[in-house]
Amino acid sequence: MASIRITRLETQRCRGWLNGLMTQPHSLRGAIDLSSLAAPASPPAAGGSYVIEVDDASFDAVMQGSVRYPIVIEFYSPRAPEQAKLSASLAELTNEAGGRWLLARLNVDDERALAAELQITAVPTVAGVVGGQLVPLWQGTVEKADAKVRIEELVALSAKYGVVGKAQPVAAAPTETAEGEQTGGIDPRYAAAYEAMEREDYATARQEFATLLAATPSDAVAKAGVAQAALLARVTSSNPQGAVDALAANPDDLDAILAMADLEAATGRLEECFARLVAAVRGRTGDEKDVVRKRLLELYDTCEPTDPAVLRSRRELASALF
Repeated sequence: MASIRITRLETQRCRGWLNGLMTQPHSLRGAIDLSSLAAPASPPAAGGSYVIEVDDASFDAVMQGSVRYPIVIEFYSPRAPEQAKLSASLAELTNEAGGRWLLARLNVDDERALAAELQITAVPTVAGVVGGQLVPLWQGTVEKADAKVRIEELVALSAKYGVVGKAQPVAAAPTETAEGEQTGGIDPRYAAAYEAMEREDYATARQEFATLLAATPSDAVAKAGVAQAALLARVTSSNPQGAVDALAANPDDLDAILAMADLEAATGRLEECFARLVAAVRGRTGDEKDVVRKRLLELYDTCEPTDPAVLRSRRELASALF
């Protein structure tokens, strides 16, 4: 999916795109689950979360983020008290996901013109946005478990089109300290790297993170950023079907193994990714073994260090090496 400049979501075209996805020859249901890209998973920062209120003035700017990570839009009305439970569930799911998607909430009573433009005829209505494209999800209230399943399907679809990043926590409005300095917002040290990620310039993002890491080797965010920018660069320029075909023709094709592992890591299939690479370590010697080992270590850095899959794979890698 090519990135586009988002000025307004073109609903009919987006629905056609969704129909095309749903008729792909292979099923994505349950197979793809983004879990560790573009920023380390973390609870919301103090004073911030992954939920943002949008209006006509801010809508376009917020939707620009959909070229990097999925966005879920909740169209709601304060006059619909039955929606309160759904709103709470969506906020909980979103913050629990740690940036795998951003939840944008739009009050249709305050933004009637925008709601009409997007053809919202009932509340609650929940839709997704991927690469500037509107993906209808559901109308009416649903249970939290059902909402989670449907959002996971949105995240799965986004991965197929290279939208494999993570949202950053929405900072609280800046406040002034006693000295008059403002607090809140994204740490300015990472601003250039995040901006590069936004425009999908992953080479520049990786360099920005690498520069920070060189200056401060203990910077966990910079370390993760280097690995995640590198993974995003590889995945968004990869040929998934080519990797599948190459492995079918030759299961020992190292390039295909590495490409498939990247795709699995990018889509949250960490167990499969790590198992594939540990097996490759066991089956190789010399330079090839070291290449796989280094790729594994790099992919570990895209995840939370305490992720059970990472801890388990590190033990398996140690066994494979020694």
